Amino acid sequence: MVQQEQQAHGQHHLPGATPRAGAHRRHQPGHRDPEPPAQREDHQHVTGHAGHAGSVDQFRSRFWVSLALAVPVVVYSEMLGNLLGFRPPSFPGSEMVSPTLGTVLFLHGGWPFLTGAITEARGRRPGMMLLISLAITVAFGASWATTLGIGGFELDFWWELALLIVVMLLGHWLEMRALGAASGALDALAALLPDVAERLDGDGLVEVSLADLGVGDVVLVRTGGRVPVDGEVVDGSARVDESMITGESRTVRRATGDTVVGGSIATDGSLRILVTAVGAATALAGIQRLVAEAQASSSRAQALADRAASFLFFFAVSVGLTTAVVWTLLGSADDAVTRTVTVLVIACPHALGLAIPLVIAISTERAARSGVLVKDRLALERMRNVDTVLFDKTGTLTQGRHTVTHVATAPGVSEDEMLALAAAVEAESEHPVARALVRAARSGGAQVPAGHGLRSLPGRGVQGTVDGQTVTVGGPTLLRETGAAVPAEVSAATDAWAARGASVLHVLNGGRVLGAVALEDAVREHSRRTVEALHSRGVRVAMITGDAQQVADAVAADLGVDEVFAQVLPEHKDAKITELQGRGHTVAMVGDGVNDAPALARADVGIAIGAGTDVAIQSAGVVLASDDPRGVLSVIALSRVSYRKMWQNLAWATGYNVVAVPLAAGVLAGAGFILSPAVGAIMMSGSTIVVALNAQLLRRTVLDPARLTA
Repeated sequence: MVQQEQQAHGQHHLPGATPRAGAHRRHQPGHRDPEPPAQREDHQHVTGHAGHAGSVDQFRSRFWVSLALAVPVVVYSEMLGNLLGFRPPSFPGSEMVSPTLGTVLFLHGGWPFLTGAITEARGRRPGMMLLISLAITVAFGASWATTLGIGGFELDFWWELALLIVVMLLGHWLEMRALGAASGALDALAALLPDVAERLDGDGLVEVSLADLGVGDVVLVRTGGRVPVDGEVVDGSARVDESMITGESRTVRRATGDTVVGGSIATDGSLRILVTAVGAATALAGIQRLVAEAQASSSRAQALADRAASFLFFFAVSVGLTTAVVWTLLGSADDAVTRTVTVLVIACPHALGLAIPLVIAISTERAARSGVLVKDRLALERMRNVDTVLFDKTGTLTQGRHTVTHVATAPGVSEDEMLALAAAVEAESEHPVARALVRAARSGGAQVPAGHGLRSLPGRGVQGTVDGQTVTVGGPTLLRETGAAVPAEVSAATDAWAARGASVLHVLNGGRVLGAVALEDAVREHSRRTVEALHSRGVRVAMITGDAQQVADAVAADLGVDEVFAQVLPEHKDAKITELQGRGHTVAMVGDGVNDAPALARADVGIAIGAGTDVAIQSAGVVLASDDPRGVLSVIALSRVSYRKMWQNLAWATGYNVVAVPLAAGVLAGAGFILSPAVGAIMMSGSTIVVALNAQLLRRTVLDPARLTA
């Protein structure tokens, strides 16, 4: 059918306009439905805290209760009183304030760590929870031994126990809140949908819940209202705010025939929308799944952090046992217990536990809010090493539709006049060429007159009567059959257009040639800046297409692309990826169609344009919610800064533990330096704060495509 219609315009092939299966299924990512329980399990794994069950509310409430209990425990701690030289108010039984409240604190505030330790032990995956539990249990037992006078020790560690639990709860609360921020993005997306919709029922409107809407229904969206589901505009026109999907603050005009996405806002007009997707098939549902997958995906840095935590557990236990033995052999049981407890306090790798999860949570949240949906953390990490970005041409660097790019007219004929006549005979056709001519005429402000007696001339073009004049639009075959003379001014222009692979249509009034138009797959507005920005970052740009070499070369020359692969069959696109990789390049592939799926999977990083198809999105590790190619720059920026933050945090947290644990063991005791448990707890807290603040700096990362190409 398409080919027949093209032949009707005298065109056997229009470069750059190859139909793309599913190219309009923009808002149907097509993943399985989300399963909240599984997501929670994956989320716990990502944090590296086995048995880290709980929520932000749980840790917040436990923290505040524990803090309230810790104040009197610290105030009535005999050791702290001796250290600072003060005595708290005394009353009958005041000596039991710290033991009593400390026990409550241990059981209430320490409960998440104790249960987490059991889970780690059962799973034979020793880590942070087991180490924290060991530290507070040892402190608890030593303190009660002192309180009851068992063994004759003077080891009142109630205040260290209180400080450790409070600090650990605070750290976990901050971590869960940060991780919850990205999860909150999912809830925020769901909240974008209205609760009800106005469905057309005969000549009236019926208010229904979204669950009652089905594909094929027509809904009304009033000015200022939110679009309830994905669909196609069948009546009306409005500027639509799609920032929640694309990250682009500017509104876009949507009119009859255009697609709209659920959650967007009609800002200045009403729309009647034919429902094309509901429930799990909508764009927002797909984005929710993508963000959830990103949160649940692991990374090399996270795996390294998990291994480091396991190593530090065995390291701390080994040093602790060695410390206990050495100090006992030196004849000081009190010092042996004190040093051992201090080692365990210092070795708690809470900062290490925060190092990666915070970066993952914040970077995923920042990305989602900027229209970059990260499905695979490994893909995002690899993006920092990419030295070649291979763009699919049609629908990615170009608009993927016919556009009038040049106009040439005979002497005495204006462009508006010629385009208006051409649009008049094409107005009733749905052919892409016809729609391109109508758009060109209307965008220039021309008044399109009514055409009559419109008919197709197979293999030549179309013809009709406009204001009593016979107007014909067609290609080379039409000119040969009519023998119409082409003015020199027009001929010179059309020869140049044909040389670059553009399709050329002539417009005739009777036997006179009024002019000609060039139709091409127009380059996207931001493609040129994207290529320039990639070059400035030291990244090569290549382009791949199934179009003719001359068409591809023209687009490449226009954009400044470094390498072109033209006339590539769909099944051979992934071979070109392999070729580039064989030359030593790390390749990111950017595409939007079904034909791009194998190449997206083959590339080191697959990036799917959000306007693409289900298969392309499933094959990619990163999805750009909009069809703006500048989003690739956002992915690179996010990859580089998040990976840098991960390693900064890992280096700080691990280095801190490796240096502090020997100090806690007393290696410098001979030099007169003794690291007390109190100082150790303060150092541990400081390390956690440094890691958290460093991760928060990710929020300052510039991901706005406009600023990245400025």
